[in-house]
Amino acid sequence: MPANSSSLLRHVVLFAFRDDAAADAVDAVVSGFHALPAAIPGIVAYEWGTNVSPEGLNDGFTHCFTLTFASAEERDTYLNHPAHQRFVGTLGSCLARSLVFDYWAR
Repeated sequence: MPANSSSLLRHVVLFAFRDDAAADAVDAVVSGFHALPAAIPGIVAYEWGTNVSPEGLNDGFTHCFTLTFASAEERDTYLNHPAHQRFVGTLGSCLARSLVFDYWAR
């Protein structure tokens, strides 16, 4: 539940790729994720980046994608959208693990 009516829902996705994942396969995943905001309504903001922390605590996760939604309903629309489902279906060949964390920004 949002803290107040102006709260935004952040959807954070971390990817750890297989050691044998080809660079072009990883690039295809990044491109595929980047295409989702144009294909799915309700995404208020999108950003991504790769780990640059010197702490070494990323546990193999190298890529972070953050999507912002104005409501849980818009996030749920995204999760169930055919474009998102197709994208998820492409991950099996190169993804080792993922971590998803949603929170209401304060």
